[in-house]
Amino acid sequence: MNTREPLLSIEGLHVEVEDKPILRGVDLIVPAGEVHALMGPNGSGKSTLSSVLMGHPSYRVTAGHIRFKGQEITEMPPDERARLGIFLAFQYPVEVGGVSVLNFLRTALGAVRGEELPVREFRKLVEQKLGELGMDMSFARRNLNEGFSGGEKKRNEVLQLALLQPALAILDETDSGLDIDGIMLVADAVNRLRGEENGVLVITHYMRILSYLKPDRVHVMLAGQVVQSGGPELAAQLERAGYEGLRGANPAREQPRA
Repeated sequence: MNTREPLLSIEGLHVEVEDKPILRGVDLIVPAGEVHALMGPNGSGKSTLSSVLMGHPSYRVTAGHIRFKGQEITEMPPDERARLGIFLAFQYPVEVGGVSVLNFLRTALGAVRGEELPVREFRKLVEQKLGELGMDMSFARRNLNEGFSGGEKKRNEVLQLALLQPALAILDETDSGLDIDGIMLVADAVNRLRGEENGVLVITHYMRILSYLKPDRVHVMLAGQVVQSGGPELAAQLERAGYEGLRGANPAREQPRA
């Protein structure tokens, strides 16, 4: 029997924004070596949870705990969480003019590792990851997300994921707006990350990316709570019947914002 601490453990998490309750007692465990999907309609609190896990200062934790590898991180600042190995792929990545993708990646990798790789070794690593993703070095020379299409922004997030190799990857609706090729690219990057020491939490509305990821567990969030968990068949059930049945079994309170 596996007695190791879960990679991520969330217990009784309550969160407010501007004194408005958003998360209302979230309980969730992601063991190392597993891919978990978190599904739910707009306004259920999924994106709020991803931001809280990364330590966004706009969200106030009023109760509960977040533990990563057994360590309490509920009050830990975002940079320390990143150094521990938590990565968040944003739903809407921001543009940063004057900073190339290459320079951003080198800074991020150095911050996570605690030391910078020699330039030649770093460039070789980036070229390798770009090649695995079917991209070339011209992409890395562009300014970070500046003038990028939606698909290119998502590709940049996937490149960061491939390079940083985090212990826990949180993907906040990374599949949103992607065509089938983009979805397969994201799924391939996540599948490459799979390992006994890594975990992935995929936040999504839709079944389509899960057919390529094949998650170990699926969780459903409604009204700021995880109301049901199960195997991959739960996602297929939601695809057929939607969330209305679950709402009936779990009467909705005021819907929090995502």
